[in-house]
Amino acid sequence: MPTPGDVVLVPFPGATGVKERPSVVVSSGLYHSCRPDVILGLITSQVAKSTTATDYVLQDWVAAGLQLPSAFRSNFITLDVRIVIFQIGSLSTRDWAEIQARLRLALAIT
Repeated sequence: MPTPGDVVLVPFPGATGVKERPSVVVSSGLYHSCRPDVILGLITSQVAKSTTATDYVLQDWVAAGLQLPSAFRSNFITLDVRIVIFQIGSLSTRDWAEIQARLRLALAIT
């Protein structure tokens, strides 16, 4: 079962179709215990375009298993957990804390 902050590869729908993309698990263990799906946030290598208040440029992208400098964007999907292709890494403590701050902004959580 994925855990919050895991970096996984999934088929992610986008403007030009479905592509295998890295994403970060943002749903909780409690959510996973009662649902068959996982909530994911987009990770992109288009760092220069990731400039909004709800975006975050990852500092420890190599440790997260990513091949290029990357950023989190507040673009979310839910997928059946069986569709998650595989885990490639986990976010560092500092990157996960920053993404949680962006989640609070994007989802109006105080």
